[in-house]
Amino acid sequence: MDAEETDTQIFLFSEDFEDVGGNLEALFPEDNSRWSGIQRVNPNNGENQVNLSTSQVYEGNYALSIFSSGTDEILSKIDLEKNGLSISEGQTLTIQAHFFIEGEANIENLLLIDVECCSCWDPSVPNNQCPGVRLMLSGENNSLSIERGKIGLETIAQNQVVFPRNEWVEVRWTMKMSPDNDGSNQLFINGNLTSSQSGANMPNEIIFKDLFAEENIEFELQTPVEYERLQIGATANPTEEDIQLYIDNFVIEVTSN
Repeated sequence: MDAEETDTQIFLFSEDFEDVGGNLEALFPEDNSRWSGIQRVNPNNGENQVNLSTSQVYEGNYALSIFSSGTDEILSKIDLEKNGLSISEGQTLTIQAHFFIEGEANIENLLLIDVECCSCWDPSVPNNQCPGVRLMLSGENNSLSIERGKIGLETIAQNQVVFPRNEWVEVRWTMKMSPDNDGSNQLFINGNLTSSQSGANMPNEIIFKDLFAEENIEFELQTPVEYERLQIGATANPTEEDIQLYIDNFVIEVTSN
């Protein structure tokens, strides 16, 4: 990813899954320099799996393999987590990865990436929802979309570009971070822009206060708001079908200008 000449790189993290010899546990060093952990929520009738695989790779010898069992009474989730980020208003966040979604299973509303701020939740209100934005496949074409329900806004969606199956797909998600309408949101597939729309991509103090006031709850968003956690995989599989996907060459870049 090439930043504009006027941009200053604040943070860069990349992962190609190549230097650990297939040992998944080596992705989680104690110094948190790589990944922080695994989110695994198994449905009643299935077991989600994550490992390093040689059967399907974009380049090199290994890729991350994600197997998500279909949801039943429990929403199925399986992904890698990276904590300790500090992504704030005015910065530009770019996330890039190669995805391979195998087979023909229903993938409508499958969530691939979550960017969240658990620390911005009002500690006096129970059930921290970790507000944030999520990369989702939506609509009849399973098109890349930005799901914003956890910040009280509608999904930024397009339904013209079909997400390819059974092949490696380069996905890039770029956001100029803002809790207001001056934020920017772009999605690319294989280098081609598929969606570009202005709008908020961070929690807004007034929106949250008003939403909770409808339930007679006083809510105070904790500021300054910073996204500190990212998850990638099948962060939620709301379908009843099993889904197999692979991920390779993952990059997070944060810049400021």
